[in-house]
Amino acid sequence: MSDPNQPASNQGIITVAPTTVTLVEGSSFCVSSANGDIHGERSEGLFVRDTRLLSRWALHIDGAPVEALSAIPAEPYEARFIGRAAARPGQVEPTLVVERSRYIGQGMREDITLRNFGQEAAGVELRLAVDADFADLFEVKEHRPPRGRHVSRRAVGSDLVLWTEHGDGRGVRVSAPGAIALEHQLRFDAVVPAGGEWSATVEVVASVDGQELAASFPLGEPVDDAEPARRMRGWRASVPDITVADPALAQALERSEQDLGALRIVDPRHPNDDVVAAGAPWFMALFGRDSLITSWMTLPFSPELAMGTLRTLARMQGRKVDPLTEEEPGRILHEVRLGADLSLALGGDSVYYGSIDSTPLFVMLVGQAARWGVPLDQLEPLRPAVDAAVRWIVEYGDRDGDGFVEYQRGTDRGLLNQGWKDSFDAIAFRDGAAATAPIALAEVQGYCYAAFLAKADLDERFGDAGSAEEWRRRAAELKARFREAFWLPDEGYLALALDRDKRPVDAIASNAGQCLWSGIVDEADAGAVVERLLSDEMFTGFGIRTLGTRNARYNPVSYHNGSVWPHDTALIAAGIARYGYTEQAQRVVDGLIDAVRAFGGRLPELFCGFDRTDKPVPVPYPTSCSPQAWAAAVPFELLRISLGLTPSGEPGRLDVGTAPERLGEVTIDKLPFEHGRVNVRADSAGGSVTDGSVTDGSATGGSATEDSRLAPAEAN
Repeated sequence: MSDPNQPASNQGIITVAPTTVTLVEGSSFCVSSANGDIHGERSEGLFVRDTRLLSRWALHIDGAPVEALSAIPAEPYEARFIGRAAARPGQVEPTLVVERSRYIGQGMREDITLRNFGQEAAGVELRLAVDADFADLFEVKEHRPPRGRHVSRRAVGSDLVLWTEHGDGRGVRVSAPGAIALEHQLRFDAVVPAGGEWSATVEVVASVDGQELAASFPLGEPVDDAEPARRMRGWRASVPDITVADPALAQALERSEQDLGALRIVDPRHPNDDVVAAGAPWFMALFGRDSLITSWMTLPFSPELAMGTLRTLARMQGRKVDPLTEEEPGRILHEVRLGADLSLALGGDSVYYGSIDSTPLFVMLVGQAARWGVPLDQLEPLRPAVDAAVRWIVEYGDRDGDGFVEYQRGTDRGLLNQGWKDSFDAIAFRDGAAATAPIALAEVQGYCYAAFLAKADLDERFGDAGSAEEWRRRAAELKARFREAFWLPDEGYLALALDRDKRPVDAIASNAGQCLWSGIVDEADAGAVVERLLSDEMFTGFGIRTLGTRNARYNPVSYHNGSVWPHDTALIAAGIARYGYTEQAQRVVDGLIDAVRAFGGRLPELFCGFDRTDKPVPVPYPTSCSPQAWAAAVPFELLRISLGLTPSGEPGRLDVGTAPERLGEVTIDKLPFEHGRVNVRADSAGGSVTDGSVTDGSATGGSATEDSRLAPAEAN
């Protein structure tokens, strides 16, 4: 049996192949089968603004479906589906190759090409079956039958138009020059010369509120000139150039850069403020917690993404008390939805605030942006939102005045559990008994502790020493109170939560690891927490389980009760490193790098929590989002942890250590820092940071202690 602690490069890990193809561009996405067809009964479709615009899209050649050969990805919004038609009459081997190039934006464009490798011209009838049910995203996700929407159809020339008749103005127009439109399909009659090819283009244009949205990939225009392509080029230009000798991490970073670029969404009224959608296929919308943690992990590499997230969430910060949406003054939202049927959304409105942790995470991210040198003139406009957020923590988050932040939903329309583990069964005692709200989660107290320190740091930077001292005092009091209430002396570990009666919820869970990340754990207790996290009970060899194997509710194929979430494991690794347990942190990092290799470079939202010694490849979770924002951010955090890359706290100083032997040589060119950019070099002998304006390679040597103190560089 192979040693699970050895790097994946020595073990020949088998790649886990996807069963469907997902394309993403902003809040639009398309899920299809391997040959490019869409079958609505399989929860596939083209989704725009949380509505399924295509529930059927099936290509038949002479009455038979296309046999899938390969789906070749390119940018996240495009793919080529390669297949073949059935053998021609009188032939044994198929000779007609079908290529479908698909592009996703606010609608869809598909270029269909037939190539004839036969010795005779092929007379072909193509039929593209088209249907739209305009189902809301929630209906599709939960396998509910779409509400009784009457769908009207009109076929004129080469246009097939479908629309709803319930006044919501949703519709879709499918057109193809040269086709004949029928009620449920487009038909093409083609002659493909021997050794030649035939092609056609089909365009899908969405309508919202009775108005057609601009086509993202207009017919007759080069794909490279389309808006999604321009946005992706701009994103890539803004991200530092990173090279890593380890092929698994290098592939993951490249894939993550693509996925994060594709998941960006923007409010047209604020075009300079990008945020990331949480993940495809079911969470292609702004989620407060997800966007904040994603921004945290990518902040050193893309501070503008973090700033766009912060400005957007500040604009939508709670202003009033509303039990249905759970809005409260200063509270940061949980999610935003764009679908036509908002009765299906949480709270029955487009914005729902039922998150216990988005608000302290918001303050933490503002503080982290300051540490990484985002100019104070960009942070100053966020100070009122920070002040409102910490007031919410103290006045609304602490429901009973005991000094801890608790949650309890406002109505039965809201989420029962409001931390990141928000499944209905995620918060329970070791014996399986459910905890009763109000519930104070362990990691949330850590977030609040870190938020108080971030608030203090910001106040100090802006010259308010008195306020800074007060918030540091609050943080110290919370840390002491936390240890007294949450520490389980018989376990040498932290409770998952406190229940309504202030009883410690004694489940052994990963939440304690995130307490290391926030820094709320006492130094004297950290070693015991790290040891438990790395035990067979918690560490699978690929990642940290959400729930330990000795708990009654442990289930390795559950959503939150024993699975592995890469973002959770990455934050825990960062916390382990924070307390100085570098070797243990790198062991966790290596496990995730092995996992990302097995998944072909793209980490899913979560995977099953089986032990690596039993199942030597990570087992996919069946409904996991992929791509998913905070999973896509993980490789960047793994790189940062591995290098020990962090601001020292002194102006102009960025610290970097040696690169682990597995990673080999690492270079990061033009990393944003303070008022300019820097170059980072690291290998097993040491690391250095130099002015990013140096381009001749002459300043790549030296040690961190010699070269990492820099005067602010000019922006390039």
